[in-house]
Amino acid sequence: MRTASNVLGTPLIPCGFDPLTGFYRDGCCNTGGDDTGLHLVCSEVTEEFLQFSKARGNDLVTPVPQWNFPGLKPGDRWCLCVVRWKEALEHGVAPPVVLEATHISTLEFVTLDELNEHSVSSSD
Repeated sequence: MRTASNVLGTPLIPCGFDPLTGFYRDGCCNTGGDDTGLHLVCSEVTEEFLQFSKARGNDLVTPVPQWNFPGLKPGDRWCLCVVRWKEALEHGVAPPVVLEATHISTLEFVTLDELNEHSVSSSD
């Protein structure tokens, strides 16, 4: 398997293991043909974003045990669908992004400048 790149053009680093994120639940914002939601953006979710997403019909707070989903709380790192992150950006509630853990395909939807405006360090 080929190593994916991040939006900076370097190897993609893990986004988060607690809770375990990624479409493939490998801790990384990897993607493939079966990832129709494009879970590309490694974000540090905020309360404001979680409420925005819930109001849009995507409840990320409530646990769903049958999908091994613990529910998110502010500060958790999670691979978000790029279209949802862009929508949050347009509404002024985009959560911070870990550039080194955000898949390069994100740049097909948003600019690096937009991501940089919301970036946090991978070690934060």
